[in-house]
Amino acid sequence: MVERALLMQTAAALRHAQRILIITGAGLSADSGLPTYRGVGGLYNGSTEDGLPIEMALSGPMLRRDPALCWKYIAQLGRACLGAQPNAGHYAIAQLQRIKPECWVLTQNVDGYHRAAGSPPERLIEIHGQLAPLFCQSCGEIDPELSEHLRRPLPPLCKQCQGILRPPVVLFEEMLPERALETLYQEMDKGFDAVLSIGTTASFPYIHEPVLRTRVSGGFTAEINPTRTDHSGSMDVFLGCRALEVLEELVSHI
Repeated sequence: MVERALLMQTAAALRHAQRILIITGAGLSADSGLPTYRGVGGLYNGSTEDGLPIEMALSGPMLRRDPALCWKYIAQLGRACLGAQPNAGHYAIAQLQRIKPECWVLTQNVDGYHRAAGSPPERLIEIHGQLAPLFCQSCGEIDPELSEHLRRPLPPLCKQCQGILRPPVVLFEEMLPERALETLYQEMDKGFDAVLSIGTTASFPYIHEPVLRTRVSGGFTAEINPTRTDHSGSMDVFLGCRALEVLEELVSHI
């Protein structure tokens, strides 16, 4: 059971904050039925059924070298994401963004659930990209038919030039999207009054740096996670629970 005093402390801090950053990871989408995943949208631990580490099978070099094999795992990820929906946590975050016009979301998730729940795209930073729409690596043609392609032989091919399609997601050994990184650092330079980290254990600099910067500048930091992470001890508040258990109530007090 979450300590109510900590919940109310977090609600009060968010209520008084103007500039807020919500950082979300796989733990948020776990309540939609998606497995928590390591790396790129994952579903995997250790080796794949092909005997390769997932970091190799689901990588940019593998997409170029053996598109069918790479797409086998992109498709597993795609089917999982298309087979579920945003949960109440996603909707609560979108509601907070409606209440607070300077509230941003930085997500590692590629499932698109923040958009589906109503988070404004102009205040949503999808740092690992998203699964749709597909685009052709040869001619750049956009193809919105991800679900249809997942029912056909893989890899999917471009209708215009027969080049291989891919999603705008960051695979292993690929660079983060330049525009998303640029937006994140622009907003970090403006500073945040409060940062709320939800369902992520990642210690990537681009995930943890906003928390550190906000603490140094005197802002409020909180974490929602079922288990403690390497960064829990440095947060002002740690709520040891699933996001779904507290987010709706948290936002209701703001």
